[in-house]
Amino acid sequence: MGRKRCCGRIDKLPVCQLFKADNGPDGRNVVLNIEELEALRLVDAIDMSQEVAADYMDLSRPTFQRILVSARKKTAQALCEGLTIEIQGGHYRMSERTFECAACTHQWQEAPCTEGGAHGHELVCPKCGSKEKFKVEGGQKHRCGNERQHQAGHHGSCGCPGHRS
Repeated sequence: MGRKRCCGRIDKLPVCQLFKADNGPDGRNVVLNIEELEALRLVDAIDMSQEVAADYMDLSRPTFQRILVSARKKTAQALCEGLTIEIQGGHYRMSERTFECAACTHQWQEAPCTEGGAHGHELVCPKCGSKEKFKVEGGQKHRCGNERQHQAGHHGSCGCPGHRS
């Protein structure tokens, strides 16, 4: 009996979880796990090296390599055979979000919205109480979305998937 695989850390859940070919065979699909999609995103979409991506996801390099190979094989099979790709499940955990206060430059971390954490627009700096903040991702700062964007269904740069009806 093999041991349980480590959970890869992911930044956010996918926006779209189903891709269907126009003329593909009905009923045939490939399930791409959430951490497999994250591995593809890091290496193939944003050109991160496998070593850096493995570290980013808190995985060993061999485990990351297996996840990436599986993701590429499933994606290639779906594209070549016209199969539906479902993105769901797997072994992953959401990463915490890092914020920086625009007023006092204090940095702090918050739990993901999906795990009961507050949405970015709801947060205030724990040091000075300011609502003006940046989300920090990969050393880059960007403004958080506001409450109106969330209510309108737009997903701001806070990484929050927003509320869905």
